[in-house]
Amino acid sequence: LLCVLTVPLSTILALVIAVCLNAIKPLQKFLQTIFFLPYVTTSIAIGMVFEAMFNIVGFGTSMPSYGIINNILGVFGFDPVNWINAGSGYWANIAVLTVYIVWNALPFKILILLGGLQSVNKQYYDAAKIDSTPRLRVFTKITVPLLSPMIAYVVITGFIGGFKEYSSIVGIFGDDMQAVGGESLNTMVGYIYKQLGANHEGDESAAALILFAIIFVVTMINMYVSKKKTHY
Repeated sequence: LLCVLTVPLSTILALVIAVCLNAIKPLQKFLQTIFFLPYVTTSIAIGMVFEAMFNIVGFGTSMPSYGIINNILGVFGFDPVNWINAGSGYWANIAVLTVYIVWNALPFKILILLGGLQSVNKQYYDAAKIDSTPRLRVFTKITVPLLSPMIAYVVITGFIGGFKEYSSIVGIFGDDMQAVGGESLNTMVGYIYKQLGANHEGDESAAALILFAIIFVVTMINMYVSKKKTHY
């Protein structure tokens, strides 16, 4: 579920941001540095920050203290949402994880796609400019096809990273990988880790092989599709 939600969303956002960054020359290096900062920060530390942003301190009391997200919602007239506290809904938890994973995945994808954009031969864009081609058509008929190998690469690595997701959930929800009183948010890697701690080597090994098989199948499908759809 996290893969289906986060991989397409983060890839599309990264592509749009990379195109915008490529068009901004004066502050390009500065903005690249800002977008790349999450990539060099530990997942646990970022998860703790996100936990503070969505948390409600003193939840259930007469004087709760809301995190920045609920404060922003309050400015626009919305009621506070129980994102991660006791009794929070499963989809509220998934929404927090989706925002975190997409934000954390953007730097690497932006870097790859921006590098691909800067290596594209400018004669294609010059020809489109001479023909007064609309920008949207330039994006869909020139930029995306020429970036298709990089897009295929970030999609494959995104799915692999999504299936190995673990540290982000621990950073936000703790070692039990669930909201207090909520439904389990355990992942395959979390399951393997718990079986390792419980000395269930058989279950752990089986889960590791299943995880390998899932990643292998997804990678093969992506490689097959990329051969049909990418333009080198």
